[in-house]
Amino acid sequence: MSGTIGFSRRVLLGATLTSPVVLRHARAEEPIKIGMPCALTGPGGEIGGQMRRGAEFWAKTVNAKGGLIGRQVEIHAQDTGGDPATCVRKAQEAVERDGCRLLFGMTFSSEALAVVPKLAEWNAIFMSSDNGDGRLTGESFVPNFFRANTSGPMETRVISLYLRQAELKNFYALGMDYAWGHNSIGVFKDEVKKAGKNFVADIYSPIGTKDYSTYITKIRQSGADACFLVLQGDDNNAFLSQAKQYRLSDKVQLLTSIVDLNSIHAVGDAAIGLMGSSRYTFSFPGDANAQFVAAWKKEYGVVPDVFEGEQWQACQILAKGIEKAGGIDADKLRPALETIEIDSIKGKVAMRACDHQAVQQGFMVKVVRKDGFPDPVPELIATFPADQVTPACRQMNYES
Repeated sequence: MSGTIGFSRRVLLGATLTSPVVLRHARAEEPIKIGMPCALTGPGGEIGGQMRRGAEFWAKTVNAKGGLIGRQVEIHAQDTGGDPATCVRKAQEAVERDGCRLLFGMTFSSEALAVVPKLAEWNAIFMSSDNGDGRLTGESFVPNFFRANTSGPMETRVISLYLRQAELKNFYALGMDYAWGHNSIGVFKDEVKKAGKNFVADIYSPIGTKDYSTYITKIRQSGADACFLVLQGDDNNAFLSQAKQYRLSDKVQLLTSIVDLNSIHAVGDAAIGLMGSSRYTFSFPGDANAQFVAAWKKEYGVVPDVFEGEQWQACQILAKGIEKAGGIDADKLRPALETIEIDSIKGKVAMRACDHQAVQQGFMVKVVRKDGFPDPVPELIATFPADQVTPACRQMNYES
């Protein structure tokens, strides 16, 4: 494996952010159309771009092999800017205008929470590859929603399990001020208390915050041994860069909900020493992941990042469900998806019928310098079994 990492900004020729990106092939059969309303601009644009690339790469791979159940796959991606109301409108356009009865995308959990009540009306299935809010498989669960990705509570659980064996005792938390941030920190706070350790305080920053100096000062003065971060995209990059300037990591161990290559690439050495859960990283062991990474590098010249891997896994689960159902009709596809199990790029992954959460292993990583790589990379330091990581059906918290 070469040491090339980075963020690929390739787009399909002639595509724009405001018009669908469509992979077209001349075939007699009606194509399988998948709508993908996601944030391609704004604070979530980097994440949405990864999700889009993951779906497009999967569609290209499937189509090159003759399609799915003999039909070509089309991805209709549209920019939501991360706005829930816009996401609902774009999703409805995908269904009613473009004929998409399958949905990907919806970068922010707030977007997904706004869309899921409409799924039954649209007779559409939404397969999440990113949304972390535990309520989507809990109190806000709807039958046409499926989550292939690791949820916020699951990634937080991984960190808490790892910290039970660590010497750190006093914890602070900083999160983005929306559903995912509050949800993840709520779970973390509960887990810290169960471990018999001290939760000092939590604080939330508006999406798009650029100056974190006051937040860093509060963390430094709190007396905490560690700070749990629930930040992503530009917000995360801004915090890590400023934390390095203030030498925060000299005093406080930084823990993060998601470790991703894009953020590491953006901040460089400011990410060294960062520890956290990883929904996906190119260095995971196993043949399935090695084959995916090799194919991705051949296509894009870089290794895949977190949300590219998570999107690929979501596509694989959806594909197996469609094959089992023999089509995309929601009434047949829904029960087929409820019993899907795959050997994924993250190991064995099985969809749970009771709340449509994909049960999977949890991973803990640490950002380090490694020979052969121009930038720091995540190094796997612990793996936790699926039954310890996944909460009970329709729950966000853990009993023990």
